Amino acid sequence: MMVDTALQQREAKGDPIRVGMIGAGATGRAIALQLGTPVPGIRLVAIANRTPAHSERALREAGVDKWSRVESADEAEAAIARGLPIITDDPSVLTACDAVDILLEVTGTVETAAHTVLEAFDHGKHVVLVNAELDSLLGPIIKAKADKAGVVVTHTDGDEPGVAMTLLRYLRTTGLRPVAAGNIKGMVDYYRNPDTQRAFAEKNDQDVKKVTSFADATKLSMEGTVLSNATGFRVGRRGMYGPACKYVREMANLLPPEQMLSTGLVDYALGAAPHTGAFVIVHEESPLKKAQLAYYKIGEGPFYVFYTPFHLPHIQIASTIGRAVVHRDPTVAPLGGPICEVVTIAKRDLKAGEQLDGVGGFCAYGLIENTAAARAMSALPIGLSEGCRLLRDVAKDSVVSFDAVELPAGRMIDILWREQNARWPQAASGARTESAPEPAHAIR
Repeated sequence: MMVDTALQQREAKGDPIRVGMIGAGATGRAIALQLGTPVPGIRLVAIANRTPAHSERALREAGVDKWSRVESADEAEAAIARGLPIITDDPSVLTACDAVDILLEVTGTVETAAHTVLEAFDHGKHVVLVNAELDSLLGPIIKAKADKAGVVVTHTDGDEPGVAMTLLRYLRTTGLRPVAAGNIKGMVDYYRNPDTQRAFAEKNDQDVKKVTSFADATKLSMEGTVLSNATGFRVGRRGMYGPACKYVREMANLLPPEQMLSTGLVDYALGAAPHTGAFVIVHEESPLKKAQLAYYKIGEGPFYVFYTPFHLPHIQIASTIGRAVVHRDPTVAPLGGPICEVVTIAKRDLKAGEQLDGVGGFCAYGLIENTAAARAMSALPIGLSEGCRLLRDVAKDSVVSFDAVELPAGRMIDILWREQNARWPQAASGARTESAPEPAHAIR
C-alpha cells in the first residue's frame, strides 16, 4: 500500500501516527507549523525543548491554543489521551512515553542528541534525524543499534540527502544506473563566521552558528557524508569538486567520468539553476537508449542529470514519518560502515591552548573526506571538535588531527566513535591521493 493511502486510512480510523519532536528552533517551528495543519494520518503530540517558551511558540504558530506542560511520561500519556499536545524540558519524557510512536531529533546537537536517540531505541521508538551533525558523525553505529533494537532510524526527506536519495531510489527502480548525486549550492566561503553571518541569522530568526555552517561548507559536507554513507559513493577529493555552472544539467560533463564509474561520487553544483534541491547523475551506454533519452531532451549522454528543484524539510518530512512507521522504510540511512566523514580544518591560524568552538564557529570549518583517508591522517571529525583544547599550533587551512587536541572528558560521542571505528576498521590503502581544493569564495 502506498504511504499516502495508508495515512489516509489511519486518519479515517482515528489512528494517526503520534509524533514527538526534540527541539523547537527555526527548523522545529517550521515542522510544527506544517504538521499542525494537520497532515492526514499524522499528529504532532509532543515537543521537548530545554526552553519551554520555544515549544509554546512553535505550538502557537502552528495554530494550537491549548497544551499541557508535563514532567513525566505518565503525565504526558494522560494529556495526549485527552487530546492535548504536551511540552516538556526533558527529552526522556518523550522517549519513555507510550503515546509517542516516532521521534524527530531536530536539535542539531551531537552529545545530547546521541543520548536521546539511544534512549528512544531502548523504548522501541523509531527516530527521524533532522540532524546532519549527528548522522554524519555516528550514523553507521547508530543505524546498527537501531537494527538491533528492531526500529527504524532515518535521515529526512526534504533535507538534501533525503531529496537526492528519494530520487536515486526511484531512478534505480526504472533500470537506470546512478553514478553520482549531490546538492545544488548557492555559495561557499570557508571563512564565514558568526560575526559575518549574524545579521542574516537575525533577519531570518535562525541560530547564528547554524547559519555559519550553511555558508562555510560544513553543513554541505555533512549532508554529502550522509548521502555517501547511504549510497556507497565516495568523494573525488577532500571537500568535493563543486564545479560552478549555470544549469545543473551541465554537471553531466563536469565531474570526472572515471571516478563516477569506478566508485560513484557525491558532489555539488555551485550556483546552478534551479538554485535549490538535489541531483542524480546516471550513466547509459546503449545507443538505442541514448537516442530515446535525447528525444525526451534529457541530454546526449552517456551521463544524464536528473534533479528535484526543491528541498522543503518541514513539508517533506511527513513522507519520511509515514515510510518509517507504515513500511519500516528509512528514507536515507547508512548501508553499513562509514564511507566518508567530515574532518576539521583550521579556519585561521590556531594557537596551542585555544578551545575549539565546533560546527559553525570561529575556529574551524568541516570538509568531507573519504573515511580511509581521514583515518590514515588521524583527522579529528568536526562533530567531535567542540570543546577540544589544542595541544599545539595548527596553521590555517590545515587538518586538525587527534594528536593536536585534548578531548573533553566523559562524552558518549567519543565512546560511540571508538565503537564505530572498531566495528568498521579502515585500511589506509584507500587514502586520498589528490590534493584538497582551494578555498572557495562566494560563487567561483
